[in-house]
Amino acid sequence: MPHSVSSVEASKSFGRISRQALEAPLTITHHGHDSLVLMSHAEYQRLKSRDREVMTLSDFTDDDRAAVAAARVPSEAAQFDDETRDH
Repeated sequence: MPHSVSSVEASKSFGRISRQALEAPLTITHHGHDSLVLMSHAEYQRLKSRDREVMTLSDFTDDDRAAVAAARVPSEAAQFDDETRDH
């Protein structure tokens, strides 16, 4: 079962494509580039439930703030130092 389809195929075979997306998210490409993801409503809800919650400094205790201030990046994370945001 493919994990991606072209936008042309998706428009021509939407019924089949949407049934596939119920099983696993499906990437739709446009001119060879990933463009959209089609997924079940249940999967969308699962992902939305994991959205980050916005908190302010007043939501943290003094102990929380002290723990954050004392935290250090683990040495294993050094492998990510050369990554760039723009590819």
